[in-house]
Amino acid sequence: MPNYRREWTPGGTWFFTVNLLERHRNQLLTANIDHLRDCVALERTRRPFTVIAWVVLPEHMHWMWRLPEGDADFATRWRRIKTDFSLGISKTERRSAVRLARGERGIWQRRYWEHAIRDDLDLQRHIDYIHFNPVKHGRVGRAVDWPYSSFRQYVSRGVYPEAWANGQ
Repeated sequence: MPNYRREWTPGGTWFFTVNLLERHRNQLLTANIDHLRDCVALERTRRPFTVIAWVVLPEHMHWMWRLPEGDADFATRWRRIKTDFSLGISKTERRSAVRLARGERGIWQRRYWEHAIRDDLDLQRHIDYIHFNPVKHGRVGRAVDWPYSSFRQYVSRGVYPEAWANGQ
């Protein structure tokens, strides 16, 4: 069995990739975007964190979070967001015998990928990656056209021009 090691930096800034279990032809995240937003907002009331940037595609999502000073527990936050999301949607997914035996849903990949942000350049590169992701995956030709991301907020604050990443 793999030995997963996570870095635990209190007050750190983190980039996350969270995937659905069956990514092909799955529209679950964007089809339930309001519910997902509610789950993130609820967790932020229970265990605060700052959302720096985000994008949700139909089958996976990327988030950039900053945790409060002295707090490194992103794992509980993700577990609760994924659990709350799962509890709020109908049980229509295929579930393996293992997941059935454990009483698990068949929605999420068990793990997620996280990266501790090292410096300002690393931060900017990951924010760019988040906002370019819908273009990269062929969902839109321009980042501004994807409705499920923080890109438009960055445009309104003057961080990006509206034409940034147009079909690059």
